[in-house]
Amino acid sequence: MSELTNAIKTICEEKGLSYDAVIGTIESALAAAYRKDYGEKNQNIKVEFNPDTAESKVFDVKTVVDDVPEDELDENGEPIKVEEEPKINEETGEEEEVKRFNPKTDLQITDAKTLKKDAKIGEEIVTELTVPSSYGRMAAQTAKQVIIQRLREAEREMVLDEFKDKEKEVVSGVVQRREGRVVLVDLGKTVGIIPQDEQIRGEEYNPGDRIKIFIKEVRTSPKGPEIILSRTSEEILKKVFYLEIPEISNGLIELKAVAREAGSRAKVAVHTDSDSVDPIGSCVGQRGARIQTVISELGGEKVDIVEFSESPEIFITNALSPAKILNIETNEEEKKATAYVQEDQLSLAIGKGGQNARLAAHLTGWKIDVVVKDGEKDLKEGDEDLKEEEADQKEAESKE
Repeated sequence: MSELTNAIKTICEEKGLSYDAVIGTIESALAAAYRKDYGEKNQNIKVEFNPDTAESKVFDVKTVVDDVPEDELDENGEPIKVEEEPKINEETGEEEEVKRFNPKTDLQITDAKTLKKDAKIGEEIVTELTVPSSYGRMAAQTAKQVIIQRLREAEREMVLDEFKDKEKEVVSGVVQRREGRVVLVDLGKTVGIIPQDEQIRGEEYNPGDRIKIFIKEVRTSPKGPEIILSRTSEEILKKVFYLEIPEISNGLIELKAVAREAGSRAKVAVHTDSDSVDPIGSCVGQRGARIQTVISELGGEKVDIVEFSESPEIFITNALSPAKILNIETNEEEKKATAYVQEDQLSLAIGKGGQNARLAAHLTGWKIDVVVKDGEKDLKEGDEDLKEEEADQKEAESKE
């Protein structure tokens, strides 16, 4: 066994490549090289490469076909192009491909019999061609280049397959550097990118920082696999809760819904069937230890934890916390709800810039209007005339 054969087999084992596939790729590259430098028109070049001797045999391979009428060929033996009606299969009704004579791959039966007297239609006629001495040196160099290229392609395919399986999952990565508006994150075997619109506004990405990211998309590009990451996905919030709250990871508490405005605020709905477990208290932890860990993982993003309920009225009331809701009117058909509050709770229910009502609507899946009980005011989510200072003050008072 030659050094070249050993080298190919060793590399194939290390990289998980097929030995026959690598040899096949080398033979294809050698055929292309021969065709370019030594081939003639209408030759169908095939190469047999022997890695033990690093030698090659070159052949012109053609399939025997029936004779073609002379009026269908030009003076060079090329088929004359004519417009024909497509042939339709009577049974399937589908268009059939019309097989035309190709002088590169086909050989008429009359010509074939000059090379082999008993030639038959459908048979392959293989003619060995002369291999110039200079081709041997070129073949060895080409084989080396093909192996290197095949390794690169195989590694790309392996990375693509591995991360394609992780698409839509949350993983950990290390910030590598920033290039323009994108952040490069080291994922181990490859590097992913966080585009600007998937970054949390105001969050710093310093080289060496370990962060959790959502694999949004895995796609191929001319440079190899391209892995698009996100820091704004709601899946990251879910993953952090599963990792930090044991009662959620073991199924004692169920994470029912998540609503998030990345970098600012999020709401999480939790539920348990156990009477002995406090779902909100379990998520907050002793002296807020667990929720602080979650907030830290999200770069300081505020997180409200509310209790889920099958009753839309109760769930919407909980989702609008910390505001105190007097009562809820619901329209099941249109999935609309009206929440009535005292005037002093209005700004707190709507939230800064309408954020509290907006997150509550996303969390519950209901369109929510917030209305003052006495009817003097009727403000709905997203109203622009809400004073942000008033909302901040009310929220701070409720937390105290």
